[in-house]
Amino acid sequence: MTFKEIQELIKLVGKSNLTEVKLKKKDFEISIRTKKYRKNMQQVMSTTTPMVSMAAAPQVASAPPAAKAEVAQPSAPAVEVDSTANLIEIKSPIVGTFYRSSSPDKPAFAKVGDTVAVGDVVCIVEAMKLFNEIESEISGKIVKVMCEDASPVEYDQVLFLVDPKG
Repeated sequence: MTFKEIQELIKLVGKSNLTEVKLKKKDFEISIRTKKYRKNMQQVMSTTTPMVSMAAAPQVASAPPAAKAEVAQPSAPAVEVDSTANLIEIKSPIVGTFYRSSSPDKPAFAKVGDTVAVGDVVCIVEAMKLFNEIESEISGKIVKVMCEDASPVEYDQVLFLVDPKG
């Protein structure tokens, strides 16, 4: 199965009402779980497990698309100019889950009003259990964050709007 086919499968599962998909072929196996799967599991756990044990569980970032496959690290995010407002868009170079910080208890890499330079990490996009740091290819001031934390993003989706004059 090619990387592009895996991406398409993740998109299809994300748009459907499915919570989990497993696919096995001779020497290849992939398992994709959505946020709906995590919510269902948390509801089951909360009815069968005391809250104390859930609070003691280690906190990790949710990982909706999970697969046993290697994913190439993207070289850099796509950047495109928005001519109507002279803002530059920082776009997602891959399909995955958008995270504003490295963990829930850490501050966001970039927030509205922050000034970023070329090479600064602005967010993480997690794809198949690989956490890809997205670096800014431009300098400027973050005007708007276009995605909610821990939300799925598609290839070429706008993540941030940056004012290069800021």
